[in-house]
Amino acid sequence: MRNAILMWTAMGSATLLAGCATTGGLSKADKRFARGEYESALTLYKADVAKGKNVAQTNYQIAEAYRLSNRIEQAEPYYKAAIDGGARKADAGYYYGLTLRANGKFEEAAEQFSKYADVGSNRTLTAQAEAEARNARASKDLLALRTSSEVMPLDELNTPASEFGTARIPDTKELVFASGREGKPFPGNGEGFNDLYAVRFADDQKLTGGTVRKLEPVINSANRHEASATYSPDGKMLVFARSNDGSKKGLLSVDLWISYFREGAWTEPEILRGVNSSTADEYSPVFSADGQTLYFASTRKGGFGGSDLYKAAMEGPGRFGAPENLGDKVNTVGNESFPAISPEGVLYFSSDGHPGLGKLDIFKLDKGQVQNLGSPINSNGDDFAPFFLDKQGGVFSSNRAGGKGSDDLYRFRENTIKLVFFVADGTVLERNSQTGTTTPVPNQPVALLGANGRQLQSTTSGPDGKFIFKLDSAAASYALTANRDGYFTARNSLTTVGRKPAQELLPDPVNEIRIPVTLTLTKIVKNKAIVVDNIFYDYDKSDIRPDAALELDKLVETLNDNPRITIELSSHTDSRGKDAYNQALSQRRAQSAVDYIISKGIAASRITAKGYGESRPVVPNAKTEEQYQRNRRTEFKVTKIAD
Repeated sequence: MRNAILMWTAMGSATLLAGCATTGGLSKADKRFARGEYESALTLYKADVAKGKNVAQTNYQIAEAYRLSNRIEQAEPYYKAAIDGGARKADAGYYYGLTLRANGKFEEAAEQFSKYADVGSNRTLTAQAEAEARNARASKDLLALRTSSEVMPLDELNTPASEFGTARIPDTKELVFASGREGKPFPGNGEGFNDLYAVRFADDQKLTGGTVRKLEPVINSANRHEASATYSPDGKMLVFARSNDGSKKGLLSVDLWISYFREGAWTEPEILRGVNSSTADEYSPVFSADGQTLYFASTRKGGFGGSDLYKAAMEGPGRFGAPENLGDKVNTVGNESFPAISPEGVLYFSSDGHPGLGKLDIFKLDKGQVQNLGSPINSNGDDFAPFFLDKQGGVFSSNRAGGKGSDDLYRFRENTIKLVFFVADGTVLERNSQTGTTTPVPNQPVALLGANGRQLQSTTSGPDGKFIFKLDSAAASYALTANRDGYFTARNSLTTVGRKPAQELLPDPVNEIRIPVTLTLTKIVKNKAIVVDNIFYDYDKSDIRPDAALELDKLVETLNDNPRITIELSSHTDSRGKDAYNQALSQRRAQSAVDYIISKGIAASRITAKGYGESRPVVPNAKTEEQYQRNRRTEFKVTKIAD
C-alpha cells in the first residue's frame, strides 16, 4: 500500500523541516525530504549517519522518511536510535510506538503509547496515544483468532510492482486494478507511478487467463497516480482517485475525478465537484450497489482522526450532496479508508485505528458492531481495499510477507468467526467488623493486575461501588486490588480460562461475557485476631504441608499488599494432651509458619511467632471433633502500623 498511502501522506512532510531554515538552511537531504522525495533523501541521510553527522537528528529524519513513505515497520531502529541519542523531537516516542505496533510488538507499543500519553505535549497525539495503548493491548487477543477464511495470491496479476484496489466494469465484467508496473519511478519511494489496468479472465471463476490492458490514455497519465476505480451500475460513470503532479504545491495531493462513457468513449476526467475539499485529500471511492451513494476516504477537517470515511448521495448525474461523516462507530483517531459494500449491503473498510494485527486491517460493520476479520485475511502488514465478487468473497490487497511486490492482490473467501470479549463486572464493599455486614464503597480506586503482578488498567468505583474492566479475549488470569488508608488491601482474582463458549452457542458477531468479582475492604484493627483458614499439620509435627503453604502464601500476599503493618502469627492447639507439650508444639508450629513466610521475602522484623498452646480456646470445654478443630487454629494480628 506504499503508493496508495503516499498519495495522501506526502503533504505533511514540509512542516517537519520548518525549523531547519533557522539553523543554517536546508541540507540537500532535507530539501529532498521536504519535496517528498523520500527514497533519495534516505540515501543521503544514511550517508550522513555513516559519517557521524548529527547522528541522533539524522536517524530521526530517516525514521520519518520511512514512516511517510508507508514503510513504518522499517523505521523502528531509527526512531529508537534517535531517542537513545537524545534527539530533541517531542513526538518521537509516539511514532516509535507506531513502529512497534506495526511490527507486532503490542506490549512494548502499549508501554510507549502510555508513556507518551502521560508526558506528550501534542494534545492531538496524546489523545491518539491513549487510544493506541488500548488498541495495542486488545490486539494481542486477535493474534489467537485465526479464522477458517481462505486466502490465496492472485498471481495471475501480481508483479514485482504494486497491484491494489479492484473493481469491475459492469458491461464487460473486466476486473480493474491499480498498478505501478509500467510507471516511471515515483520519488517518494522509488516505485512506479500507479495507473489503472483491466483484465477479462478466460476463466472468470478461477480468475485465470486473459490479457491485461491499460485503461484509456484519457484516464491514465505519466506523472500522476491513478487508482481506486469505481463504476456506476450502468457502467456509464467512472470515479477514481488521481494525484496532482506536484508542480503546484511541490507535493502530491489527491482528489476524486469523474469520467463519463459517451458515444463509445470515455470523456476527459474532471474534478468531482461538491465532494472534494481544497485543503484535504480524497481517495478510495466506491459506489453503493444501487449507484446512489458514493463512499470515500478524506483527510478533511472536522473528522475524528487522520482520514475518515464519508458518504455523499447522488443528486443527479455527477452531482452529489454534501459529504456526511460515517460517525465514531466506524471512524477513529487513526485512519479509515478503502470502503466496500458487500452484496448484502454490509460496510467493509480498512483501518489502523481499531484493534488490529499490525498496520491496516480489514473490518466490517455488522449489526452496529465493528468486527476485525482476523487472520488469515488480516496480517501484520497492510491489508486493505476489499472488493466482492460474490456474497462471501472477492479480492483484497496486501503488502504482507511472501508476495511478489510491495502490494499484491489476493483472493479471499470469508468464513466468519464470532468474537468474545470478557469484562470484569466488579463491586467494592466495606465489611463492618462488628456486624459482618457489607456496604458499597463509592469513588474507590481499583487496579487490574496481570499474571506477573504488573498493573494493566485502573478505574474508580461508581456511587454504587460498581466498576468494570475490559479484559483480553484470550484465556488469561488476573488479580484485582483496592487500597485505602487504614484498611487491608482488598484483593481478588479471576480467570477467563475455560469460560469461552463454543462458537455455535454465541448469539452475536461480537459477544460480551461479564465475570462478577467482589473486592471487600476490611478495617485494620490492632491486636484483633484474624484466623488463617486451612492451616493443618500432620500429627505431632510442625512441618509446613503443601496445603498449608498455599494458605500461608495468601498471608505473604497480605503482607506485601500492606507494607506498613507488623504482625504476630500465633498457633493454638486443642486441650487434649499435656499443657507443656501443647505449648511447645504450638510454638514450633508458629515458628515454622513464620520461617516459611520469611523465606518468601518478608522481612523478619515484620513478623513474630507466638505459640499459645491450649490457653486460648475459642470453644471452652470442647467435646466434639468439630469443636476441637476450631480450637486448633492459626491466627495473625496486627501489632504495629508504621507511619
